[in-house]
Amino acid sequence: MKTFCLALDLKEDLGLIEKYEAYHKAVWPEILSSIKNSGIESMKIYRTHNRLFMIIHAKDDFSFEIKSKMDSSNPKVLEWETLMDQFQQRLPWAAPGVKWVLMDEIFSMA
Repeated sequence: MKTFCLALDLKEDLGLIEKYEAYHKAVWPEILSSIKNSGIESMKIYRTHNRLFMIIHAKDDFSFEIKSKMDSSNPKVLEWETLMDQFQQRLPWAAPGVKWVLMDEIFSMA
């Protein structure tokens, strides 16, 4: 099992943040299916102010590259991503076209 942590910011607008959270209380079934079909076993998103933190637990053969290819050919995922884009803003250090930035583990108490 692989674990990934990612970060993203939302636009600093309380109304938009509330709408974003409302969408995530009722994620479209097609989106949940696409996440599971990519090899992701579990996903959680946490928020503090406008900063989001995502934790992914995925199968050992999971790949962001393969997931990206799957997503790019899925009309429902593209629709969801376009919808979510109105709420999101990129981290200043994110590469062009990257929303969620992969975080580096710097400590583990295992």
